[in-house]
Amino acid sequence: MWSFFSRDPSKDFPYEISEPVPGLEATSVWTLHKAKKKGANEDVSVFVFDVRNGSETQFEVAKAAVKRLKTLRHPSILTYLDSLESDKALYLATEYVVPLQNHLAELSKDGQQRELYLAWGIFQITRALSFLNNDGNLRHNNVCLPSVFVNMAGEWKLGGVEYVAGATEGTGLPIKILPALEKYDPPEKADPSKQRHITKCSTDMWGLGCLIWEAFNGPLPQQSALRDLENIPKQLSTAYCELVGANPASRPNPADIITRCRKVGGYFKNDLVDTLLFLEEIQIKDKSEKNRFFMSLPPQLDNFPENVCKHKILPQLITAFEYGDAGSAVLMPMFKLGRLLEEAEYQRKIVPCVVKLFASTDRATRIRLLQQLDHFIGHLQAVTVNDQIFPQIVNGFMDTNPTIREQTVKSVVHLAPKLNYNNLNVEVLRHFARLQAKDDQGGIRTNTTVCLGKIAQHLHPQIRQKVLISAFIRAMRDPFPPARSAGVLALAATQQYFLLSEVATRILPALCQLTVDPEKSVRDGVFRTIKGFLGKLEKVSEDPSLRESMEADVHTATPSLSNAAATWAGWAVTAVTAKFYRSQSDTVKSTSMVSRVLSKPGSLEQPSSSSISTTTSSVTSMTSLEQEESRGADSVSDYDENNWDGDNWGEMETGQSTVSEPRSPTPAARNPDRKGTDGWDTEEWGSLDEEPISPPPAPSSELSSPGEGWIHTEFTTTAESPGTRSVGSYSWGDAKEDGSSLTTRGTGLTKSQSGWEESEWEPLEDVSNSTSRLEEARKKREEKKLQRQKELEARRATRVVSGGPMKLGAKKL
Repeated sequence: MWSFFSRDPSKDFPYEISEPVPGLEATSVWTLHKAKKKGANEDVSVFVFDVRNGSETQFEVAKAAVKRLKTLRHPSILTYLDSLESDKALYLATEYVVPLQNHLAELSKDGQQRELYLAWGIFQITRALSFLNNDGNLRHNNVCLPSVFVNMAGEWKLGGVEYVAGATEGTGLPIKILPALEKYDPPEKADPSKQRHITKCSTDMWGLGCLIWEAFNGPLPQQSALRDLENIPKQLSTAYCELVGANPASRPNPADIITRCRKVGGYFKNDLVDTLLFLEEIQIKDKSEKNRFFMSLPPQLDNFPENVCKHKILPQLITAFEYGDAGSAVLMPMFKLGRLLEEAEYQRKIVPCVVKLFASTDRATRIRLLQQLDHFIGHLQAVTVNDQIFPQIVNGFMDTNPTIREQTVKSVVHLAPKLNYNNLNVEVLRHFARLQAKDDQGGIRTNTTVCLGKIAQHLHPQIRQKVLISAFIRAMRDPFPPARSAGVLALAATQQYFLLSEVATRILPALCQLTVDPEKSVRDGVFRTIKGFLGKLEKVSEDPSLRESMEADVHTATPSLSNAAATWAGWAVTAVTAKFYRSQSDTVKSTSMVSRVLSKPGSLEQPSSSSISTTTSSVTSMTSLEQEESRGADSVSDYDENNWDGDNWGEMETGQSTVSEPRSPTPAARNPDRKGTDGWDTEEWGSLDEEPISPPPAPSSELSSPGEGWIHTEFTTTAESPGTRSVGSYSWGDAKEDGSSLTTRGTGLTKSQSGWEESEWEPLEDVSNSTSRLEEARKKREEKKLQRQKELEARRATRVVSGGPMKLGAKKL
């Protein structure tokens, strides 16, 4: 029964105290310990005063500190949480902090990051002293390195409040009971004649000067060391000299120090201080100010300390997004800082914001989300992607704005590994089929082909067999040159997924018809791709046992390490941005510049173009695709170096060129009976190549001839000109060269419902007949030449016979 009254009351203290933290020895009556709140994973700090080993005076000082800290609430003063007094010890729980001396020892010794951080810390302590002296009419009386602590967000907190007293003019200074603190006493303490000049802030300003010296030099060995200004920044040296002046009346007020140093060129005027102060006042800023601030923030974050970014800036960005009108501009810095979080923190803090953002109907927000997808997709669970995010993203495939459609297509590359069977193999492919066939933007059709090649490894093997060849052959018929290049290079990048029988009967015949393509870059890619596939067929012909290994990935759901499309990077075209792309031929780099201004959608901000890198695939060397912006029917704005993986596929030489959109087919070439394909269901993919094949339309008049260098072209547009038609409206039926039929002379390539077969090849003309016709034409030219020479000789003879000088104005033969 009596044991109840003798139990230790510290057991009721709601914090579990662990190991002590060094740094306060001989400079404080407290010992600092790490601790955790019971029942919660929350770190705190507990200051412990040992009642049994401490003196009565120290005990009174410690109790006074607890009482004072309870009543002081300021962002730059140590935050009080709880306290407990027992017979054994006095406990003071605060936010988690470490001594400033320990924290500075862990910082880099120099660099811009340290300079910015020290300015922010000194600013915070100056602000705390201004609060005490001017608002609270109090004097701290113990400002020095041991009385300052740093929390998890890197904020400097003023502690050591054991000697806080009222600020009365001319009063004396308290006696500090620890000898180690005497070196921080101002000179007027030993000179009674100067004590009448003490102001409400003079003592604390002396202590601020000592703290500044210690921030740049380490612990103060003795008071005379304050004369050393070597490591004090020049911007701060004038104010520092005033702070440690011998006359207490001449020391400035802390509010004056802040005002002076916050001016342009002042010590407190830097990116870190400006950023943190703006975030503290963000609720009173207007929307335009917020947008400018968030747009300028990402490049500055690299110079800020990681703990400040993670625990100070990021939480305020999230709060600004959730409870303010920060808008989509906050996304870029928020996702950049999200990479600093642990996975559990990311799931708790960032993922809910992402899910909420994808439900937004604001187009600018959706575009920024899709552009930043690679920064956070790795942290999203597959269930979250399929159930909450993909249903929102899929609406972008049908958006009327080209920028939304383009970014939605690109996003599939990042989403594909997390999508389930139905979303990837049914929904995505259905929209891809419609975009590739009918979208009016050539760049979007091109990027759809690129994206399909990049996600090929994630498709179900059976779906992959139906889709890839059909889709890439369709791209090779597109009137937009980069789209044809994308189809060719996609075949090479995904070559491990094709049966050799399909290579021989479907792929090579389709490639051969592009060997006469008007675009040199397309032809170069075609020939290299053909060589690669022929090399595979030749190897298998010589050694049939290689067939099994070459077709190993065709029916496997998990590709091998040689998979080319796994790292197929870059986008052939950025379809809507108002930029230009260049390529140069083998012989001429840049000959002229042509520009055309079309209309562009102004409702959306222009996204930046993607950069592209090169990798390798398994048979021969393949090319880096770098085209030029098209003009005419399809508007393309940005063309990047497109690097496609391919084993031993060498890089295609590129040059500056003009890529002009082929002209729209004549009405005679259009087939009104052609059925449109609104989507590629799994059954429809197999019939995509069953439509008639059209040769690429003739290039426009601005195109240089194949033997000449490509003309450099500059475009400033995002939308297609009026009167243009979508690729789905073009006739792919049989046409002859006059446009009425679609059989291509020279290739003899036609299509039927059953695919590519020997019987479907149009026979070529007999070689002997062709030779005889050429010989006859040559003879006729020779006869005409001889006849012309005879006529000229007859005229000359007539002129000589007539004789005499020619009259003025007479016609000379």
